[in-house]
Amino acid sequence: MNPARLLPLMLALAASPAQAAPGQFASLSAIDNAVAAFTGQPIGVSGGAALPVDRRLRLAACAAPLALAWHGSAHASVSVLCPDAGSWRIFVPVTAAARQEPATAAVERGENITVAVVGDGFTVSQPAEALESGPVGAWIRVRTGPKTSPVRARIMRPGLAEMPVE
Repeated sequence: MNPARLLPLMLALAASPAQAAPGQFASLSAIDNAVAAFTGQPIGVSGGAALPVDRRLRLAACAAPLALAWHGSAHASVSVLCPDAGSWRIFVPVTAAARQEPATAAVERGENITVAVVGDGFTVSQPAEALESGPVGAWIRVRTGPKTSPVRARIMRPGLAEMPVE
C-alpha cells in the first residue's frame, strides 16, 4: 500500500479522540503554526510541512506546550507531542528539501552557548546549554538554567542561538 495513504490512518490512530471531552479539542491551526515555527518554513514551502494537519483529527486539548522534534535522521517529518497525561503524538511530513542530509552542526548537544532574545530595538542574552545539535538556521531546544524549562532558539552561528520576539 502507498505510504502516503497510510499517513491519515496513522494520524487518526495516534489522535485518541476518546480522551477529550466534546468541544475540548486541540487547535489544528495552532499545530500548523507550531510546525512552521519549528521548521522555519510555512506549509508547502521547501523545508516546511508538506500539507496542513488533517482537519478531520480530533486531538485532546493540550494544557502543556507542544514538544516538537525532527523524526528520523533524514528529517522527513516533525514529531508533535502533547506531553500532558493521556498524551498524543502525530507526525507531520515535510517537503523533500528538508530530507537532505543535515549540514555540519554549528552547535553540539551539551555545548555551552549564548542565547539572545531579540526584539524591535533590543537584545538580551544569557548563557545556555544546547539540548540538541544543529547546523546554522536550525531550531533547537536550549536550557538557560538547571531548573528551567527548555525553550526553542534558532542557531545563528557557532555558539549563538536567538529567540526572536514578534
